[in-house]
Amino acid sequence: MSRGRLALLGLGAGLLFLWLPVLLLAGYAFSDARIPFQWGGFSLRWFAALAGNDRLVEAALLSLRVALGAASLAVLLGGAIGWVLARHGPFRGRAIFGALAGAPLVLPDVVMGLALLLFFVALQRLTGWPAERGAMTILLAHATIGAAYVAVLVQARLAGLAPELEEAARDLGAGPATAFLTVTLPLLAPGLVAGWLLAFTLSLDDVVVASFVSGPAGTTLPMVVFSMLRLGLTPEVNALAVIILALAGLGGALAALALRGLRRG
Repeated sequence: MSRGRLALLGLGAGLLFLWLPVLLLAGYAFSDARIPFQWGGFSLRWFAALAGNDRLVEAALLSLRVALGAASLAVLLGGAIGWVLARHGPFRGRAIFGALAGAPLVLPDVVMGLALLLFFVALQRLTGWPAERGAMTILLAHATIGAAYVAVLVQARLAGLAPELEEAARDLGAGPATAFLTVTLPLLAPGLVAGWLLAFTLSLDDVVVASFVSGPAGTTLPMVVFSMLRLGLTPEVNALAVIILALAGLGGALAALALRGLRRG
């Protein structure tokens, strides 16, 4: 067997290993059986049942709102961190700053969750805020973790961009803000979009950190699904997974089209 065919075979096996469980999950969402992983004939009953399950729907909407806010805030924070590390050269405390910015990349989720919980408790005692832990504390916790990933992507992207491009724009009369908006930001856009999508996915998928920093006012979808494992899942979870997969595919397609438009522009 040639090396090219062997590589294609390995690629196919890897993709099958990754996507077969997802495809099976999506397929069972259209089963009429009450057991989540048993085929009982084609049916859309579980999508209708999902629409009437207020607990799952509210948790899913909360998770989406938190993920959208956390990803957007992570891009702002992580972009600034990556910019400082990539463009401001050596400065006093750089090593400590970089280590603290990248700590969420290496610390276990349990440690991060406990540390953020202690931080919010101490902050509440000192200032009275937050009055209760919920969606806002989850959002801030996820943004803190996502910012570390965004910073790495932005720093790597800036390392491949020549500073001379900004200098040339300034020599032609553009101010610092104009040079950044018209030259640097479009070139940095792929890294920012990738960081946003990564932070969004991490927030939507997280259950460990959210369990530490949440309260009765905030129960995300992964927390609800995890709690359902103790009593047994229902096919409604499969139907919800299909909807999330469809939204993720649509979001990925729109992001690809946006990046293609930026590159052509």
